[in-house]
Amino acid sequence: MTKSISSKNNTYFTTSNVASKSPHPQTLFCIAHDLPPLREPIAIRAKKLLGQFQKHWQINILTGTENGYLNEAASVEFVKSWYPKRLIEFIGKLKLDKLLMFLIWPDSKIFWFIPALIKGYQLIKRQNCSAIFVFMMPYSAGLVGIALKWLTGLPLVLSLDDSLSCTDMHPVSASWLHHQLERWLENFYVRQADAIVYVSQFNLELVKKRQPKSQQSKFHLIRCGADPLDFSTPVDSVVSESFKIVYTGGMNGWYDFYHRPEEHTLPKKLYRAWMKLGSYERIKIDYRSSSPIFIGKAAQQAMSQNPNWENKIHVKIYGNSFPESVVQKVLQNQNLTDVVSVFGALPHSQAIQNARQADLLLITLPNRADGSSGGRISCKTYEYLMSDRPILAAVPKGENWDYLKDKPGVWLVEPTDTEAMAQVIAQVAAAKFSGSPLTFDRTALQQELSYINLVENYFQILDKVCSNSTVTN
Repeated sequence: MTKSISSKNNTYFTTSNVASKSPHPQTLFCIAHDLPPLREPIAIRAKKLLGQFQKHWQINILTGTENGYLNEAASVEFVKSWYPKRLIEFIGKLKLDKLLMFLIWPDSKIFWFIPALIKGYQLIKRQNCSAIFVFMMPYSAGLVGIALKWLTGLPLVLSLDDSLSCTDMHPVSASWLHHQLERWLENFYVRQADAIVYVSQFNLELVKKRQPKSQQSKFHLIRCGADPLDFSTPVDSVVSESFKIVYTGGMNGWYDFYHRPEEHTLPKKLYRAWMKLGSYERIKIDYRSSSPIFIGKAAQQAMSQNPNWENKIHVKIYGNSFPESVVQKVLQNQNLTDVVSVFGALPHSQAIQNARQADLLLITLPNRADGSSGGRISCKTYEYLMSDRPILAAVPKGENWDYLKDKPGVWLVEPTDTEAMAQVIAQVAAAKFSGSPLTFDRTALQQELSYINLVENYFQILDKVCSNSTVTN
């Protein structure tokens, strides 16, 4: 069962708990800018889904990842971006980063567009492809897919990890004009694609209601998932007298705690004001709550209320990408060095094993200052649910909260509510220290979460757009 806890009113509530196959192998041209060996979630997801696609399709991949790979059966073509690195670095040294914010759009991968378009067109003509499939982000990859559709006439499926309309992911635009352009661009994606896939119901509905009825049948919800094979190996049973809270993935909010108030000098304030000048804020996001500070404070509070647990509760963060000096200064400023430990990125398989050995898993997302609902859902949500570990989800109201509220073994709290977090930690830690650690049977969820199951929805979409296509190979 899922428990939602609020320290504000001390209330608790509880809520309870295939596709058609192509008769002949066809060739699917895939644009996946990010692939392993990159460790970003979109690269991992692309690898998992494309591996499943190979059950029904010949896969040819265009990528911007040097040394990108899938497996021996897939053809992977790397295309180097025309990114003007020296020029960009020179502009950065002149402190003219704001100029880049205005000019480089929709993202820095726009410099990949032309070389990817040239190579993609050559490959499609040579490989006799039946459809084009694009993983997004980056958003520039979608423009490559659209241009290739125009040139070849092939049906196009776009799969968005993050919607341009998602204010959690895109709370600020470079200007009001950029905000309007982003809105136009997502509508443009919809109207040019034969089908478009979202991972968030909230974001899907937000964009869908802007479209004419003729476009609304193109929308599909296919959530991110997890690979059962990643959870099939036995977990090392480590007997420990400590209680370990684990978070896998990158965190934000470090710089919100980096300087003490007396260190906010006038030049720094002026520079920040300059960088914000002209920007268009769609919503105010509190990135502090996407840091380990609040969970660290909650762990300290749980130990102070239970003296026998002194120095026994630890928070482990795996996947940090911020400078070590920044991390250590923040932890020192907040007196958390004895509670919170931060580690760099790990291979995906190792990160999963660490999660499966946790006493309590943590999901935390930036809070929304106005309390409104948002469309972001963390990819780690699905991997955590493949385990039997208790989950503390410190997330704002919206997609992630709604998805988790009926899942077993999940405690939902507001992202900055350390009192509620401490209550959860105390409850789960008490069970651990009494010799009866909490675990939860989520086998009923595993089929729903599995890429093996999710890919069937993609097969249905691809079969449909190909059957409607007038292009003959």
